Amino acid sequence: MPKFLIERDIPGAGNFTPEQLTAISESSCRTLRGIDTEVQWLTSFVTSDKIYCIYIAPDEEVIRRHAFEGGFPANVITQIHSVVDRNYADA
Repeated sequence: MPKFLIERDIPGAGNFTPEQLTAISESSCRTLRGIDTEVQWLTSFVTSDKIYCIYIAPDEEVIRRHAFEGGFPANVITQIHSVVDRNYADA
C-alpha cells in the first residue's frame, strides 16, 4: 500500500500544547477508524505553521475524506516513492 506525505497549513501549530496535540491526535484516530481500517498514521512533524503527516493509505481520496470528515486541512498530498536515510551513505 502506498505512503503519503500530507502537508497541513495550521497557523500557530508550533505553539500547540501537548494537550492540544493529544486532542488533535485522538480526533484524527477516531475519524480514521470510521473511514478505513487499512489506513495507518505513521508519524507527524510539527513546525511553526504546518503539520506534516506520513500515512499509509490505499489512495489519495481516502486521505482527502479523512481531512474533510475530521475538519482539518490536507493542503498538499504527495505520494512517497522512496525513503532514503543515512544507511544509504554507509552502504
